[in-house]
Formats: sequence, C-alpha cells, structure tokens
Amino acid sequence: MTHSQFELLSNQAVAACAVVYFLAVLAHFAQWAAGRKVEEPVEQPVGVGAAGSGTPLAATPTGPTTIDEPERMELFGRVGLSLTVVAAFVHFIAMASRGLASDPVRVPWGNMYEFTLTGTWVVVMGYLLLYRRYSLSWLSPVVTSFVLVTLMIDVLVLYTPVVPLRDALQSPWLIIHVVAAITATGAFTLGGMCSALYLVKERWQRKHEADGSTGRGYLARLPELPVLDRIAYRTHAFGFPIWTFAALIAGPIWAHYAWGRYWGWDPKEVWAFITWVVYAAYLHARATSGWKGRSAAVVALVGLATLWFNFVGINFFFGSGSQHSYAAPEPVAVVRTLE
Repeated sequence: MTHSQFELLSNQAVAACAVVYFLAVLAHFAQWAAGRKVEEPVEQPVGVGAAGSGTPLAATPTGPTTIDEPERMELFGRVGLSLTVVAAFVHFIAMASRGLASDPVRVPWGNMYEFTLTGTWVVVMGYLLLYRRYSLSWLSPVVTSFVLVTLMIDVLVLYTPVVPLRDALQSPWLIIHVVAAITATGAFTLGGMCSALYLVKERWQRKHEADGSTGRGYLARLPELPVLDRIAYRTHAFGFPIWTFAALIAGPIWAHYAWGRYWGWDPKEVWAFITWVVYAAYLHARATSGWKGRSAAVVALVGLATLWFNFVGINFFFGSGSQHSYAAPEPVAVVRTLE
C-alpha cells in the first residue's frame, strides 16, 4: 500500500470505530435502562382470623418489591463490551495506519489530532484492562460516550493531513516522553471519571436521604461512595509516577537535545508542572491529612482540568508563543472526505 492509501485507511478506520463506539453507547444505555428498578406493592394473604372462625383476613401489602430484568441487562452489557473491544481494535488500526501513512514511517504522535487519537485509545484500553478487576460495567456508558465525543471533536476540529515529523521531534525521546504522557493521561482521565461520578452520586444520595425516597436507575447501581473513592485514588496513584517521569524527567531531557536547555519556562512546560503540583497535592493530602471523598474528588477534577488545558488550551491560546506550537492544529481546519 502507498502512503496515501494508508492515510485514507486511517481516516476510514476512525470513522468506522466511531460508528462502533456509537453502537456500544446505545447498548450500554439500553443495559442501564433495562436495569431500572420498578417498585410495586405486592399483596399477600395473611391467613385465617385469630379467632379461628375460618374467615380470611383482608390481603395486606407487604411493601415494595423490586422487579428487575437482570438477564436483559446482562445481555446488553455483553453486547456493549464486545462492541467496545471491536471498536478498540479498529481504533488501533487507525493509529497504526496513520503512522504508516507518513514518509518516512513514524510514530503517530506528531500533532494534537494524533495525540488525541492515541490518548482516547489508551483510555479505552485502560478501561478494558481494569474491567473485570473492578467490575467496571457501571463505567461503560461514561467511557464510550467520552471517547465517541472526543473522536468527533478530534476529526472536526483538530484534523491535519499527514506530514513528516519536524526536526524537534526527530528523537527517540519522542517515543519515551509521549508514551509516558499518554499513559498517565489515560489513567488520570479514568480517575477523573470516577471522581466526577462520586460527586454526582453523593449529591443524589443526600437528596434521597433528605426526602426519604428510594433511589433507582443508573446512579442507584453505581458502587458505594467508598468504592468510587478507592478506585479513583488507585488510578491516580498509578498515573502520578508515570506523569512525573514524562513531565519532569523525559521531557526536560528531550528539551535539552532539541533546544539545548532542560527547562525554559515554556507555557507547555509550566502547565505540565502545574498539573504535577495539583496531583502531588491530591496524593499528599490523602496520605497525610486523610483527605477522602468529596474534597479529594474536587482536587482530582481540578488536576484533570489543568491536564486537558495543558493539552488543548495551551496550543490554542499560547501556541504562537510556545516551542510546542507544532502540536497545534492548522489555522484553517482540514476536513477530508472519506472517498
């Protein structure tokens, strides 16, 4: 295949995996719709009267009984998971063919479009690898929806044609630095999803406790708050040392080889350090001050905001003043038709 054919294959694979992700989203929404709790009073006869007259007492309601559809829910869940696995495979083809489309062949991490394409794949793979360990079926609609929306924005806003790597990127440290950064980004994103769900469920739970009602639906089936908090903490604890290596070790070494200095207070470097400080504060507060629950979730989401602003915001708002401007999209977005 020629390089242009590989580029066309990559574009078509992105469109195909987006369609499969969309089907996975529908399957997971159907899964949780089938699992809604329906409460109906059930009447049960009490038997004969106390006096032994043989006259049965009136039937009395025994309280609400949960009518569920676990089999349909499990079926939709399996379908959604299978579709997600298929989409992740097609997603990988899109990444690989993007790199093969360049002349010379390179890794597919030369700009924001390619970084986003790879980063969303890492999020999906992290979710799939942790699926059974933490029973993450409750996270399925969030992950698939996030990846689908991000891929749509990636294609419509960030897409650029395949071009050779710039001189600053011609280094083996590109692979080392970006692999670490993308892995940490995927872990922080999954942890941020858990933290966001923690805040949503906590507010939902307080509301139902206040009015004495019984909750039902998706939020009722989320894990208990301590479980959400624990999963968020573990994913952040996994991603932090990797981000430390990417931002404070591999990045400066690469900068030294590319620009002759380890640290230049470039906007990208500054925000990478800010992200590191926020997540360091998150983990330190949990370890020393016992911060858990709501406070920890808020700090984690602040860290996630700085992380994504470092990736997107710096390139859009400070791109012209940054030595990382090669990562920004072209001024006029290029949208390719899938011929």
